[in-house]
Amino acid sequence: MDRERLDTALDVFDSTPDERRVVIRQAIDLYDSDRFEKDAGTELTADVIVDNLQDAPDDRLADRWNWWIGALTIAYGGYERFQVRAMNR
Repeated sequence: MDRERLDTALDVFDSTPDERRVVIRQAIDLYDSDRFEKDAGTELTADVIVDNLQDAPDDRLADRWNWWIGALTIAYGGYERFQVRAMNR
């Protein structure tokens, strides 16, 4: 997974740099886990991520990401750890 390629691909969504950074971090973690490739039978790429996020009903990037992660959790189970969560500071 090319972090810069993913960052560029995510430009299609209206998002802040911080929001994009956290989604990219979760995407890299998902890629490194090999879960998606094992479950879906295809490599996780920037194009795969963008294609799936475009189907989401929400506008914000983090909401789109969480919607897709929720769909993967329903389909395969065990994807909750890849959700984006707000941190209280």
